[in-house]
This record gives sequence, structure tokens and C-alpha cells, in this order.
Amino acid sequence: MRTSSARKDEKMLAVTEYSVELVKDPFRILAGRRYEFVIELELDEEDELYSANGIEIKAVYKVDGEQGSVVSYGLYEKSTGRYIDAELEDEEEAALAEFCKAHYEEGED
Repeated sequence: MRTSSARKDEKMLAVTEYSVELVKDPFRILAGRRYEFVIELELDEEDELYSANGIEIKAVYKVDGEQGSVVSYGLYEKSTGRYIDAELEDEEEAALAEFCKAHYEEGED
């Protein structure tokens, strides 16, 4: 597992810290490789997703050959682990996919 900090200039997502880990598939049931991301966000207090407890995204990113995509994601309060029933906007989902594409190889370590 790799943990890092990120710059605030990530498109649409103000990532403060993240971790990425290759999901083991010893029986090779799933096509491609899966990476689990935990991404801590910095949000403005006026953002509808803002929480004083902090917000993080838990995402699964799939890489199959040259293609990569976010398979699933969820939003959680960082300190409580409580699931937040909300979705990212289209631009934010695209930014999440770009972030995962740029960082998934760090999970190989």
C-alpha cells in the first residue's frame, strides 16, 4: 500500500492525502487488475458535501490492458466512517478517473 499527499491543483478535487493498493485476485476470477483508493478531500465549508469530520472517497479503479475506469466509489465521513448517500458531479467523476489513472501504478509497490 502506498500513501501520499497530493497537490491542490488536481482538477475539481482538492485531494489532501490518498492511498492506493492493488487488490489481490489469486484465482484470477476478475478480468484486469483492481486498485483500491482512499482519497481524502479538502472541501469548502459551503460545499454541500462538507463535514467537520472530513470527507474521503473510497474508489475501485480497474485497469484492463490500456483501458482504465472507476468501477465504483463511495463518499464517507473520515472520522466516523459513515457512508454519505451522495454522488459526485460528472466533472468530479471525470476528475476522480483522471486522478486514479495518474496514480494507480503506485499501488504496485
